[in-house]
Amino acid sequence: MADQLTPDAVSTVFFAEPPIDGTILQPTLQILNIKKIQAAANSMDRYRLIMSDGQHYLQAMLGTQLNHLVESNTLTKNGLITLTTYATNVVQGRRLLIILGATAAPGPPERIGAPTNVDDRTAPGPESNDAKPNPAAMQQAPQQPQAAPQIQSARKVAAPPAKAGANASRAGGRGGAQPSGPLYPIEGLSPYQNKWTIKARVSHKSDIKHYSNQRGEGKVFNVTLMDETGEIRATGFNDAVDNFYEALQEGKVYFISRARVNIAKKQFSNVNNDYEIMLEPHTEIEPCEDESVPQIKYSFVPVEGLASVEKDQTCDVLAVVKEVGELGQITAKNGRPFSKRDITLVDQSQWSVRLTLWGKQAEAFQSEGYPVIAFKGVKVGDFGGRSLSMFSSSSMTFNPDIAEAHSLRGWFDAEGTRVSYNTFSSGGMTGAAGATSIRPEEMKTIGQIKDENIGMSDKQEYFSTKATISFIKQETFSYPACPTCNKKVVEESDGWRCEKCDTVHTKPLHRYILNLSVMDHTGHIWITAFNEAAEQLLGKTADEVIGLKETDEAQAGNVFQGALGKTFTFQCSAKQDSYNDQMRIRYSVRRAIPIDYKSEAHALIKLIDAMQV
Repeated sequence: MADQLTPDAVSTVFFAEPPIDGTILQPTLQILNIKKIQAAANSMDRYRLIMSDGQHYLQAMLGTQLNHLVESNTLTKNGLITLTTYATNVVQGRRLLIILGATAAPGPPERIGAPTNVDDRTAPGPESNDAKPNPAAMQQAPQQPQAAPQIQSARKVAAPPAKAGANASRAGGRGGAQPSGPLYPIEGLSPYQNKWTIKARVSHKSDIKHYSNQRGEGKVFNVTLMDETGEIRATGFNDAVDNFYEALQEGKVYFISRARVNIAKKQFSNVNNDYEIMLEPHTEIEPCEDESVPQIKYSFVPVEGLASVEKDQTCDVLAVVKEVGELGQITAKNGRPFSKRDITLVDQSQWSVRLTLWGKQAEAFQSEGYPVIAFKGVKVGDFGGRSLSMFSSSSMTFNPDIAEAHSLRGWFDAEGTRVSYNTFSSGGMTGAAGATSIRPEEMKTIGQIKDENIGMSDKQEYFSTKATISFIKQETFSYPACPTCNKKVVEESDGWRCEKCDTVHTKPLHRYILNLSVMDHTGHIWITAFNEAAEQLLGKTADEVIGLKETDEAQAGNVFQGALGKTFTFQCSAKQDSYNDQMRIRYSVRRAIPIDYKSEAHALIKLIDAMQV
């Protein structure tokens, strides 16, 4: 097995000594140890490898894009690994290899040879469990790349960049010359490294935003940069906007250097990187004609699958624009008008969803011939059940040249124009026939609601349950409300006064605040149904029931009696509150859905079939 390893590869790679014939070394090594390095919050786990050529061993960090090789057991202890792309980092005088591309093969059951440390100053020996490297150094390892000339070749710079035009020279371009320093992967950038150059594609560019604060007025923009190892956000303020905004174009590839790397402000970005780039006056940017940098990477969620995406999370969506709404305006908190436009998206799952465009995107949006659009990083909301929204770091690409888009185009042209699409509603997912379904994981029995302490946390929680109405309190089932704002009004000599609106009305609008007990085979709970939900349960408005009580109280009682014994699917919220100095859980009905017995029968059939498999 020793002949399968590349002789003296560890020394060559470790000290970045280029082969004599100028070719890029792609060595085959043996993995002596694999160790998981626990990541910080909101970061990906990292894996540290110790590798040997049979004579020497070295430490390496696996790029996060290759984590799946360990997690799928493709890379294993004593197995073989062939490095295809790599770079070296230096941390506190210690050199570490970062693996950016690799293939794996089975290895022998035992270690090949008796390898020794390639440099006693960098790492202890790989003895069982096996090596015990400096943990602090390992955590910092992917942050300080020190690539050598060989690494520049390994980054596959196919040709020198094109001559910089007027925009590039304003951006500090070097007249189209080959980048002066070695190239670094985006994944390797950190605040501890000053001299670096990246080759990256602009996957998204924001509009220029103007702001005002205590230090005066200013403007800002940002771009998302990507290469094969990851993505990073770059931001420019004021002069940087003038220097770089026109120079950086979406979809183009650039060499970028002499910028500052900071800790990322996660509240302003959904880019998956712990760091971000700050464009400065001396930053150099020049175009590159090498298209080896990958195009935008997507992880598409079908429209139907949005039901399982948490509120405020971001996702990628590929869909056809079925309808385009009119351009509208809203007033922002600062008093400025803001443009918005809603569009309706559909896909092969035969579901539709509304997406909102804002600002200049809303104003400029045009749709001809039902275009296919790939949306990157759109925000998921729960308005109307499920909705989508573009925001500053989102992007959209019309009719992208990818296989998924071509497939969707063909399906829509052949069938999509004739489909009746299912839609999301505030009560769940509504089909073309209007029936509403609840996600299975939302359904709870009353016993589960109590056992799982739903509502005991600090924030409001949601659940659905199928239960039967067993009792309704009739004494105080409504309150007199303001017809304008729905707040409670007080009767005075000249009418009904609303303190909020500071107006007097001749008569109030009564609204439900209905307390009822519901039960199933596991127990019962008290829930409160407010106006719309109570109207679904009783079939009459509160004003109508109040009118009946004044003329025929027995008839009014029949309204409540008619609801007893009926079964509904209740969509509820649960939250702690204090009553008479005691903590309790208040369950509120958001929606009451009559039982769809046809759907229930189909669900039971599926359950029976699953149990028989």
